[in-house]
Order: sequence, then structure tokens, then C-alpha cells
Amino acid sequence: MSWQAYVDSSLVGSQQISKGAIYSAAGDSKWAATPGFELSAAEAKTIATELANPKTDSKVWSDGIHVAGVRYVVTKLEDRSLYGRQGKEGIVIVKTTQAILIGHYPENVQAGNAAVVVEKLADYLVGLGY
Repeated sequence: MSWQAYVDSSLVGSQQISKGAIYSAAGDSKWAATPGFELSAAEAKTIATELANPKTDSKVWSDGIHVAGVRYVVTKLEDRSLYGRQGKEGIVIVKTTQAILIGHYPENVQAGNAAVVVEKLADYLVGLGY
């Protein structure tokens, strides 16, 4: 399966995620994305840095995290996961060995349901060595 198919089928196809993207774990290259859901180089690098070494005193707790030009309040940053909210919408970001999965959920989706979708895809990819 292509990386784009994972975005289209596994993330957006779940109907819990409205926009998705997959970047390298280093944050230096986009592997696939929903059209129009683009992270800047700085955004991707910040996400990669935060997930490489999650800290309880990280600046993202006070400053938020920017994804595709939108600021989200960070609600979780631990191990391999970073979650954020903006109003009733939010993002779920999960790092695997080689990739960073990013899913955006709209206001009509429960955060927990969106998190399950992204976390399960991450578990699957880890199982494949990615």
C-alpha cells in the first residue's frame, strides 16, 4: 500500500479524521497528505523534535503547536503521541519508528475516536517495521 493510500483509506477513510498527513520521523520530508493539508518545514521540524524527546516542561505546553498554519493547544505530549485542540476540532499526532502520522478531526468527531484511528495505524506500521 502506498503512503497516500494510508492517508486516504486508513485515516480519512475512517470518517473520524478529516485531513491527514504522513511525514518522515525526522520531519524533513512529506510522504503523503490530504490535498491542502501542508505543514511548513518549521512546523514539521518542531513536531519531530517534540516527539523525539517529549518533556513535561516543553514550550509547546504554553505556546501550543502549529499544524498547517493553525495553532492548537497541546493536551497530551508523551512517549510517541502529541494531541492538540482548537475549539471543538483537534489533531492527533503519533510517531512510529520511521514516520509521523498526523490526523485532524472536525468538531463533530470525538477526540477519543480520532485518537484510536491514528494510534491503531501507528501500531500497525510499527508492526511492519515502520
